[in-house]
Amino acid sequence: MSTNVTRLANGMTVVTHAMPHLETVSLGIWVSCGARHEAVAENGISHLIEHMAFKGTQQRTARAIAEEIEQVGGELNAATSLETTAYYARILKGDEGVALDILADILQRPLYAADELEREREVILQEIAATRDSPDEIAYDLIHDVAFPDQPVGRPILGSIESVKGFSVEDLRRFLGNNYRAGRLVLSAAGAVDHAKIVRHAEALFSGLSTGEAGHQQPARYGGGIRAFDKPFEQTHVLVGFEGPAYRTPAFFTGQVYSGLLGGGMSSRLFQEVRERRGLCYAIYSSAWGFNDSGLFCIHAATGNDTMSELIDVVAGEMKALASEGPGAAEISRAKAQLKAGLLMGLESSSARAEQMARQLLVYGRLLSTAELVESVEAVTADRIRAFAAEMLTTATPSVVVVGAGRKSKSWAERFGKALAA
Repeated sequence: MSTNVTRLANGMTVVTHAMPHLETVSLGIWVSCGARHEAVAENGISHLIEHMAFKGTQQRTARAIAEEIEQVGGELNAATSLETTAYYARILKGDEGVALDILADILQRPLYAADELEREREVILQEIAATRDSPDEIAYDLIHDVAFPDQPVGRPILGSIESVKGFSVEDLRRFLGNNYRAGRLVLSAAGAVDHAKIVRHAEALFSGLSTGEAGHQQPARYGGGIRAFDKPFEQTHVLVGFEGPAYRTPAFFTGQVYSGLLGGGMSSRLFQEVRERRGLCYAIYSSAWGFNDSGLFCIHAATGNDTMSELIDVVAGEMKALASEGPGAAEISRAKAQLKAGLLMGLESSSARAEQMARQLLVYGRLLSTAELVESVEAVTADRIRAFAAEMLTTATPSVVVVGAGRKSKSWAERFGKALAA
């Protein structure tokens, strides 16, 4: 395995992982800027900038961008998250220069034509409208809002109808200039790559980026409480959340193992008890997301109104059992195996590896070795998990969201909150 990291004179980082057995390359630019770096009036601007990147530059039309990458059989895409925005491509070996030239162009010389902005604004407004027809999307927006109220990390990545309608070309250019600085960018590539060649491309194409690492990030402050959405759906969706550990804290991997054994797979406690033994819902799972300074642990299930009461009691009971008794050796072993498999299997995919390297450099400032990751997972013990589960239930107010039960949604949310506290 050949992995190399170079920091350019302007502060931009270039990382590559050579996988000589491949005939393709996955590469992209990861920017340490996402929805949580936005002011209130800017909510959704990172996502809009991501969309507008493909709508033309000073050198290329939107059609030319699409035709140029597809002329060499490549793919081009982008994604916005709370803390990062990524612009990435997958191409055949030897075509890295084509992809990087396009990426450099859309990030440094976007045209932001007024007519394109109006069209893309309408696309995003339709995207927001679609989320309001989806109980899953509604529930996840609400869980972030109640867990991190009145702050960027708790606001929807898409923004609001009001904020998206208000953005101007000048707003986009100002945000891009303030946040897309060289020190906040990582060029990551994996596959049939030559590090020196990628570095030469980067030096030639990205030298015009502003230097520095400017950008503001408001610290996350966990809140908690209940939220309910009265619109009725076919099923009642319930999410229960707690503040989780940040990426760089020692408890991060404990949280990952805990999530895995509680609701991470078909052998997990919740799946076995809720789905297999009682048949209360089709799917139930837990997730643990890390942020730079906080995190969010969630359990999500959907069921009928007539089975909600039992579902609440079972979920609360399983969480309390882990807090009081801790997990068994076999379930810890299974959860660790799942987590290690996910980490190691990512090394076999060039796209997953490119993303993994970029995120590690943005979060930790360095690459983590496979041995270090495995060691961190193996270090999690039953006592750590029991203490983690107990602390989660006792140190903060849980965040509970219920969507789909009509006027009963609020009472179910209150019922769940009481069950966790009892």
